[in-house]
Amino acid sequence: MTDAIASIRSFNRFYTQLAGALDARFLGSEATLPEARLLFEIAVNEPGSANALQASLGMDAGYVSRILTRFEKRGWIIRDRGTDARTRPIRLTEAGRETFALLDARQRDAVAGMIARLDPVAQADLVEALARARLLLDATPPSGFTIRPFRTGDMGRIAARQSILYADSHGWGRGLEVVESEVTTAFLRDFKPGREQCWVAEVDGVMAGSIFLTDEGGGIARLRLLYVEPFARGRRIGDALVGTCIGFARDTGYAMLTLWTQAVLETARRLYTRHGFERIETAVHHDFGEAVTGERWQLRLAPPSERETAQEGLAI
Repeated sequence: MTDAIASIRSFNRFYTQLAGALDARFLGSEATLPEARLLFEIAVNEPGSANALQASLGMDAGYVSRILTRFEKRGWIIRDRGTDARTRPIRLTEAGRETFALLDARQRDAVAGMIARLDPVAQADLVEALARARLLLDATPPSGFTIRPFRTGDMGRIAARQSILYADSHGWGRGLEVVESEVTTAFLRDFKPGREQCWVAEVDGVMAGSIFLTDEGGGIARLRLLYVEPFARGRRIGDALVGTCIGFARDTGYAMLTLWTQAVLETARRLYTRHGFERIETAVHHDFGEAVTGERWQLRLAPPSERETAQEGLAI
């Protein structure tokens, strides 16, 4: 906690200076940074009200009122008729729109100047890092997410994230990391297009989870390495990933979908149960360096007439 606090405060000091947040004339305009922020909020959400602006920005009501009074004196805004000054609709004047457009253009140019020296990979890293920081710190992050097929670089990141998260939550160290690395390497080396897939869930471009489907032969597919990042939990991403995996298995013509999980992973086990999986075997193993109870589950996908043939080839 001490290191995290110091790191955030250090970045805040760095960025307030970099962005000119303490300048009396932000980007050479008549406005301070708080005034520019309020002007932006009016421009993108008009007609707004003093109450709405104060609530959306979390600014002191009296401070907002004083800024709006200055805006009126500068001829940047007008307030429509109403009985309550705090709820009267606020709109930009032509002068206000010109001021906003100038500030917006200067901000875009300033940011472009900051990142001009970065190559495309570094720019992408920066965008993801900023999005991740916002998602980690925002108490009410957006609920939307997307699911995409894997791409270059995903295998190493998935193995690393799962190894780190399970080491923290369950103490599974090098043993699990070996398993994770072997599974992702074998998947990439032996990938069967049209028969296998890995899907990655993203929130605002940040990896939020993943799942694999591998071909086990004999009409059997295997669901592997499901996980969801802590910041993304509670959005039903796990449900969506499992549903995507099952849908692909059915569409591809697999007769059965199997998986291996651990008895202590209660959230995952409830998820598999909701999707119709049944536990078929339990055994203690030491693959992660300590005694852990592993479980094998299965989901039958084929009509009854096809199940016996599939069962004959079942090897999990």
